[in-house]
Amino acid sequence: MDAAGVAPSIEALLPVGVRPRQLGVRTLLLGVLLTQAEHRPAHLSRIHAALVGLGDADRRRLGVVVDWKRGPHSLTYRQVERTFGLVVAALGKKDPDGAPTEALQGILDALLEASVPAEHRDASRALAVDWTDVESFSTRRTKPDGAYADQEAAWGHRKGGGPGEKDELFFGYYLSLATMVADVGGQEVPELVRRMQIGSCDHDPVPPMVGVLTSMAAAGIPLGDVMADSGYAHRVPEHFALPLRAAGATLVMDLHPSDRGMQGTHQGAICCHGNLYCPMTPTALFDIGPLSRGASKDETAAHDRRCEELSRYKLGRVTADDADGYHRVTCPAAMGKVRCPLRESSMSLGLEHPEILSPPEHPPTCCTQATITVPPSVNQKTAQRHDYPGKPWRRSYARRSAAERSNARIKDPATIDVARGWCRVMGLGPMSLFLACALVVRNLAVADAFGQRRADDERRAAAGLSPRARRHRRRTLADLVGAGANAPP
Repeated sequence: MDAAGVAPSIEALLPVGVRPRQLGVRTLLLGVLLTQAEHRPAHLSRIHAALVGLGDADRRRLGVVVDWKRGPHSLTYRQVERTFGLVVAALGKKDPDGAPTEALQGILDALLEASVPAEHRDASRALAVDWTDVESFSTRRTKPDGAYADQEAAWGHRKGGGPGEKDELFFGYYLSLATMVADVGGQEVPELVRRMQIGSCDHDPVPPMVGVLTSMAAAGIPLGDVMADSGYAHRVPEHFALPLRAAGATLVMDLHPSDRGMQGTHQGAICCHGNLYCPMTPTALFDIGPLSRGASKDETAAHDRRCEELSRYKLGRVTADDADGYHRVTCPAAMGKVRCPLRESSMSLGLEHPEILSPPEHPPTCCTQATITVPPSVNQKTAQRHDYPGKPWRRSYARRSAAERSNARIKDPATIDVARGWCRVMGLGPMSLFLACALVVRNLAVADAFGQRRADDERRAAAGLSPRARRHRRRTLADLVGAGANAPP
């Protein structure tokens, strides 16, 4: 709490009364953290119970018990309600529109960043982003004037990704999280939530989250790989891809079905999957999609071979992006990847290289020039770090599952259980503060578990033992048959 420094900044926004408040902002936020650490619902009464239930020394130190003229006075629920209401009003808007204020977003960023241990802040620059649904406590029934009890919540859509799950509507907010993951080829890092953004379902969750990430880069925290699914990648480039690239991020994303395949040409080269390919590339290779879930080893090997064959026809970079985003590429035959009669030197390559049997009668610019210039407007929506959907992309994109684990952790009934009724104080401000504190608690637990696992691995290595293998909880059909072989009839 002190490292975040949010309490003094919030106190400066609160009105000054005739007499000082017994409950300060720092103690209030500590009470919110205590409720989430003990897996209590996000209720104001729970905050009061958590603070009053502390030891006598802590209550005195935090101002929960103070000396009045008539003797010691313990904090009341009305005081908690009053201070919390002042904080929400100070961080909110006069005319709520379902989007957080700059001051509120700054408080959320500071809290989450302070929950990341110093030894892990520079361990990785890669982030996995995703959004999820958070329901409001509102009954979703309109008042006589046609308004909802929760004025900032709205109807949204959530899609079930598991077997048997159906799409449905919900009333509440979209919560976006950015989870730290390991860099490609880097060391393992704890999956800590670095940033969050919450808004009404009336707002597209992607542009506000992109604004949070670009602000993160502007604050001196550089961006690396940003993993996202097609829900982010399918947005217009001005809302997702372009701002992140300008902030220094490299994208690793799943393409929407409508963005896959051939997407036009540039100086004769075919735009496909975020790259430029030779105009004589076999069209069947452009139909390659991502590997299906549950694919066999043979199917995986065949898929990887087709992706490698397609990569042979890709125009190769010869320069990095300049300050304006321009770079130059050259023909794959000039790079020694294919044999083409238009490039006489390539015909001396081995026969294991693909050969262009029928070169174009009127060669385009990409075939006649040594190199061509590619502006940032080409493949601006689909360009990414790895060739989609090959093996390197698949391995790199697998890191995005960390975002799913972050969402699942706070929704797990055994932990915080962010469901309808978890927070009974309605509005964007209360929901944001409670969720931020829940994520802080989650980050601290993940960091502690990561430290304990690393210490255990070091202890076993010092003793000459191999690292402890993770237990596999999956039971096959053969295991189940064997377990029931001696069962009673």
